Parts: sequence; C-alpha cells; structure tokens
Amino acid sequence: MGLSLSNEIGYQRHNFSPDTWTWETRPIIDKKIGPWYLSFNPTVDKSLHGDHVSQGFEFSPNAKVSYDFSKAVAGGLEYYGSLGPIGSFDPVAEQQQQFVPSIDLNVSPDWEINFGVGWGVTRSTDHLIIKGIIGRRFSWQKKT
Repeated sequence: MGLSLSNEIGYQRHNFSPDTWTWETRPIIDKKIGPWYLSFNPTVDKSLHGDHVSQGFEFSPNAKVSYDFSKAVAGGLEYYGSLGPIGSFDPVAEQQQQFVPSIDLNVSPDWEINFGVGWGVTRSTDHLIIKGIIGRRFSWQKKT
C-alpha cells in the first residue's frame, strides 16, 4: 500500500475556466497487485481567484485502474470527478464526471509518461479532454 501527498497551484485563462487560480491537495492511496495498479485520490480543491472563490473547498474524487501489458507499457482507465462544495454537493447534472482511457510508458526507472483522451458524461463537464503528464520518480532510500 502506498501513500503520498501532492499539492498543486494552477493557472488557467478565463476562456477555459471561470476560476483562473486554483489550489488542490491530493492524497494518493495506491496498491500494486501483480500486473494491476489501483489508485484512489480523494482530492480537495479551492478557487483562489475567480467566480467560485466564495464557495470554499470542493471534493473531487479521482481513481485509476491499470494493467501492465509489459514492463514498459500499461493501459488503464482513469476517473476524474468534481462533486462540488464539501457539505453541499452540486446536483448530479452540475457535477463534473470524466473517464479517460490512458497509456503509461515507463521509459526508465526514474521517468514515466502518461497520456489519455477522455470524455465527460455530464452537461457541466468538458466533453473531450486530452491529457499528458511527464512524471519523475524520486526515492529517499539509500541505494546499496
């Protein structure tokens, strides 16, 4: 079982989001079982500047299931949601729900590339999303 914490401050132009500056804290709980990878990220985020700054913190659950087809290539399905303000979730039609089939390329022990094309399933969600991540792995354990 793995546990990590990611924090992100992001900027988007107002054309793409009514909230230009946002902050997100994302605990990542994951487990590798043979060729399977399971992950759950109960994310909490907040608008720092924009239309929703007064709404407080929002809950955005995220999850991933993937399968290692080889040592270098895994394929899976990712889910990204945004349910609305904690304590007063939005109606389902106003929530954001996205599903993203994805590919992970483990190009070295230290580097990973993740790519996916997905779709939104509610009227408040972007209907098409293309995502890409270049990840760097760090280890604080002393190599022997």
